[in-house]
Amino acid sequence: MARTRLTFLAALAAFLTASGPARAGEARCWFEGGVVVVPAEVAGIAGDFILDTGAPRTLLHETRAQAEGIEATELSGAVRLAGLALPGRPLGVADLDVRTWNLPTAVVGVIGADVLRDFVVDVGFRPCRVRLSRPGEAPRFRAARVLPLAWDGGRPTAQAKVSDGQRTLSGAFVIATGANVAVRLADDLASVPTPRPLQGSDADELYPNGRWLAELGSLRFAGRTERRLGAGLMPPEGDAAGVIGGPALARFRLRFDFPAGRLDVASAPRSR
Repeated sequence: MARTRLTFLAALAAFLTASGPARAGEARCWFEGGVVVVPAEVAGIAGDFILDTGAPRTLLHETRAQAEGIEATELSGAVRLAGLALPGRPLGVADLDVRTWNLPTAVVGVIGADVLRDFVVDVGFRPCRVRLSRPGEAPRFRAARVLPLAWDGGRPTAQAKVSDGQRTLSGAFVIATGANVAVRLADDLASVPTPRPLQGSDADELYPNGRWLAELGSLRFAGRTERRLGAGLMPPEGDAAGVIGGPALARFRLRFDFPAGRLDVASAPRSR
């Protein structure tokens, strides 16, 4: 873990000094704990940020914001990411402890789809790389599948199918590079069978603020079927059936062409 941390700090230093091999619009990132983390600066605060295509808003962690003298919960500020400077973005401040407890480094905040949706965003997980390109300027990307992207409550969705071995559910799923569970399903569509009904805090452990996972029989996404995935529940939100997170998405290379309304999906290179 120490070695990972040193490598990532080197990437942060390269970002802040605008040196190193990363081209404008491209940054090294770090994939651990099921989420993509990038070096960035938001409202003048530099550090490690979760890059979450499935988050509708860009947020600063309340603890860090207060330490920097920010008391407001709503503000406007510049976002610097992958060599690009994006001025005057609306930002929020929130408690992000539930999103960061399993990460080995302090996280300053979350960069969400509100910042990303004007760009073509390439995400590779192993090795971890993020690139932001303006429409018409993205490098060539050989996609095995192209999926239409829709929007639900400020979150991008694509079609997928899940099964418990007996029943199958197809629907729109939020595609979230910052969600640390392979799949979460809205609890009005799914349940977890147990020898006894879950009660009180036991039931809460299957939700994003908990630490338990169930097992999902299969996920069919972008022409590929993955079996026996870790899965959890979530309160219903919008029309989405659920969320597909980093542990499932890491099997691919992704291009979120937000301006064109499409998700290009390619197979990830095999680990050496």
